[in-house]
Amino acid sequence: MTIKDLAKETGYSVGTISRVLNGQPNVSERAKQTILAYVEKSGFQLNANAKQLRQTHGDGILAVVTGRQNELFAHMIEHIQRLLAETQYPLTVDYVDESDDAVQHALRCCREKKPLGILFLGGDTQLFAQSFGGIRVPSVLLTSDASALGFRNLSSVTTDDIAAAQCAVEYLFAQGHRRIGIINGDLIYSGLSWLRYEGCRRAFAAHGMTLSETQCATARYSFADGYAAAQRLVGAQELTAIFAMSDVMAIGAMRALRDSGLRVPEDISVIGFDGLALGEYYFPKLTTIRQDAEQLARRGVELLLQALEKKSPARHEKVPFELAVQDSVTRLTASS
Repeated sequence: MTIKDLAKETGYSVGTISRVLNGQPNVSERAKQTILAYVEKSGFQLNANAKQLRQTHGDGILAVVTGRQNELFAHMIEHIQRLLAETQYPLTVDYVDESDDAVQHALRCCREKKPLGILFLGGDTQLFAQSFGGIRVPSVLLTSDASALGFRNLSSVTTDDIAAAQCAVEYLFAQGHRRIGIINGDLIYSGLSWLRYEGCRRAFAAHGMTLSETQCATARYSFADGYAAAQRLVGAQELTAIFAMSDVMAIGAMRALRDSGLRVPEDISVIGFDGLALGEYYFPKLTTIRQDAEQLARRGVELLLQALEKKSPARHEKVPFELAVQDSVTRLTASS
């Protein structure tokens, strides 16, 4: 009999049963007595090796989140917390700045907190290539592709960022736009930003155009930086559309455009990336590339649990995206 069998028999979660078996607090007396009665009746014995493993490595999962203002990651963490609440693994969430090294932070946490496994939300794959070899526990990288790195204990679940960004800019071209500005993340410290930039570049090239530096404004993934980047772009040139590499950048940009006396989308169109619920309630509703945050979180947790409990090898998956056409992009007429 396993802990999962006990959960089916008693109706209590795996996490609750694990706390009772390990003598941990925060369990009602009724639950404790019910579970212990089933344990005695069934002759269940907690695997000594598994218990020793938890004592050596801790009993939890660590989530390392890159960026303190990333609304997509905040949404994903909510899903991850709900998924892990029904397991025996408590979750610890740590945040690092966009320009910080998430892998080095995780290495320090492995020494101090001894997690059983790690979920990375974001992170530059170049940093993983340099330092991840020092991490021995099963890990999953979410929203960045780790397939080329070759680590046996590192899986990944991501969106095809090149194809998604290319789709966004191609949509602007299809609506008659040619003078398009890009609000991008840091192309040096963010591999994800570079992939989305490459998608933009490919869309321009497909239309016989070159994406120049003057058409781009680098920003952090925040409302304020999106606002400032839009001001720089429209102050330097005449644009008909802006693609922002995140919805929070796009919403910040739309606020800046309105404050400058420009109407969205009548004077200038805006398209974002992520598909946050916030975009549905902004005016106008934001056209965006919608990532499936729930599926990203769910598959990340599933892959990590499979690696922890079944010693499954690393896997790398891509989650589909969709173009969510709403109100922030207009089609230009021949006279525009």
